[in-house]
Amino acid sequence: MKIRLGYVAISLTLINTSYCHTITYSRYKKLKEKKAQQELHKILKKNIKNFQTILKYNHQNKINFFRFSTTIVPLATHPNVTFDYITPYQKEWKKIGNLIKKYQIRIDTHPDQYCILNSQDPNIVNKSINILKYHQALFKAMNINSQIILHIGAKYNNKEESIKRFIKNFQKLPQEIQKIIILENDDKVYNIKDTLSICQKLNIPMVLDYHHYKCNNEKEKIEDYLPQILATWQNNPLPPKIHFSSPKNLTNPRAHSEYINYQDFINFIKIISIYSQDIDIMLECKAKDEALFRLIRQLKIYSKFKIKNNTIIIKK
Repeated sequence: MKIRLGYVAISLTLINTSYCHTITYSRYKKLKEKKAQQELHKILKKNIKNFQTILKYNHQNKINFFRFSTTIVPLATHPNVTFDYITPYQKEWKKIGNLIKKYQIRIDTHPDQYCILNSQDPNIVNKSINILKYHQALFKAMNINSQIILHIGAKYNNKEESIKRFIKNFQKLPQEIQKIIILENDDKVYNIKDTLSICQKLNIPMVLDYHHYKCNNEKEKIEDYLPQILATWQNNPLPPKIHFSSPKNLTNPRAHSEYINYQDFINFIKIISIYSQDIDIMLECKAKDEALFRLIRQLKIYSKFKIKNNTIIIKK
């Protein structure tokens, strides 16, 4: 059983390598059209350069799993901004995609809280679809096979109707977008049973968020659902994906901690290792890559796991 560890969005080790620089819409409006467009292109060029640096850093440190923040393009999905971020940058996007394939890094994305596919407001649904199209456009420009992680959305005082609305809106999406969406259980409304049921109906993979499961459950045992969750990946070329984080504290258990509680992590690996399935685990920690390497150091001391390349766990 091989477990690859990954981290989210940015490296805290690297200095001045953010690829998420942007401009506010209020500032954008104050500029003349030509100057505003020049500013967008200037920011995007800097972000693209910095993102290539992060990919190289991940490769040099044997990190083969990374969540890409698609805020790389400033104001990309703003309804009042027209910005061709693909055509003038075809060579740059292709270069990024070639690096990802050369380094064999698994890349995925996670739209923010404004992407609500089961909204009761058609305008919000349309905006959410545009966000998904934007993500897919970047994947296409890079020529990579990637995935978009989604939450099911809000409850709107009726969970069953909200689930039906999600399924209905999902089925209206273009096929090329449907194929790259994977669903994650959340920490308040849609638990692992809800999420698994939807994934089975839509025949798409489910991402188990173990922290969310601990926060939002009906006392179901994770062992009873793991085989079905893993089975949702059986027709996918990528290993099952799991999110793991630790609570910030007892008074704020939903918030993510800076680092991973290594004892909880070891216990979880023991639970899932009985399935002898290769998996990728995304560590959702405030300390980003530093949390990943700290966890590895702790596992070397406190577990009997074999560690490969300082980012991969081998469990027999």
